[in-house]
Amino acid sequence: MSDASTGVPATGGVHCETTALGALLGHAGVHLAEPVLFGLGSGLSFVYWDSKRQPVPFLGGRVKPFELTRTLARRLGLDLRVQETSSARRGWDQVRTLVDDGVPVGLQLDSHDLDYFGSRVHFAGHVVALLGYDEESAYLLDTAQQGGRVSTSLESLARARAARGPMSAPHRSFTLGPLREPVDPVPAIAPAIVECAEAFLHPPIANIGHRGIRTTAKRAPSWLDRVEDPPRDLPQMAMLMERAGTGGALFRTLYRDFLTACLPLLDDGDGPGGRAAAVERGRDLFAESATLWTRVAGLVERAGLDGDPAGLTEAAGLLLRIADLETAAMGTLRSL
Repeated sequence: MSDASTGVPATGGVHCETTALGALLGHAGVHLAEPVLFGLGSGLSFVYWDSKRQPVPFLGGRVKPFELTRTLARRLGLDLRVQETSSARRGWDQVRTLVDDGVPVGLQLDSHDLDYFGSRVHFAGHVVALLGYDEESAYLLDTAQQGGRVSTSLESLARARAARGPMSAPHRSFTLGPLREPVDPVPAIAPAIVECAEAFLHPPIANIGHRGIRTTAKRAPSWLDRVEDPPRDLPQMAMLMERAGTGGALFRTLYRDFLTACLPLLDDGDGPGGRAAAVERGRDLFAESATLWTRVAGLVERAGLDGDPAGLTEAAGLLLRIADLETAAMGTLRSL
């Protein structure tokens, strides 16, 4: 068996992409907490997407798959090497060679085809770290929710990597390192926060950022009529917001924890109006926002089970409050 697990955490985190990044960086000797990886990658966002081809509306709380990885590598000066191919054989040869050399590899694939995965829903933006393989199985690091250190058959891994459709990147693999110099996250904090805030405050279309949350508030009261099976579909939407690798509250809990982790690292020589004060204010607003997102998810689930539109009307009101809170938070954080 080939094994590239040296330095890799024993278990996964709450989000797939940051779990994989933690594995690759841990192998290189860099150990950063998951919320810090998420925040330095400017991972927080919001998107509301709906079309006639979708069975249910989609609410996303982060940037698109792999954008976080590219941003983190750029921000920390990491050597990100990405490979993609239309050939399954070439794609396997690329990652097998690296693992044989003791290097863990990040893979983007469709979670639907993984043997161990709990939900049989197609999601081609899932990311895992390949740590080893033998004649029959691949050994991966996935989120704690999915089991952490897990295995899947080589055949299922090949199907997952070959997926087509939304968010797919056929046979994409990537590595981080070797490191050219020690990684210091502190200089990257303010630029990462400001970049995230600017994108949230100035979205290109009305479905993204603070505008997207307000769009969602307008659409939410109609969801009982929009979906085919409310008792099935609305609880599914709520589950995706809270428990589908978001860390709770549509990634707001992760971002709150990132801002909390930043506070002791900032030199606040400017006194009460300095950077730490701005980050603390943003953190408090996102803490409040996270609580409201969890309430929204509960209201959406209950509306689906009860068939009562009043819950969706209440959720719409909370979404407007969330939009105000997060706009204020990002406005404060942009001042860094």
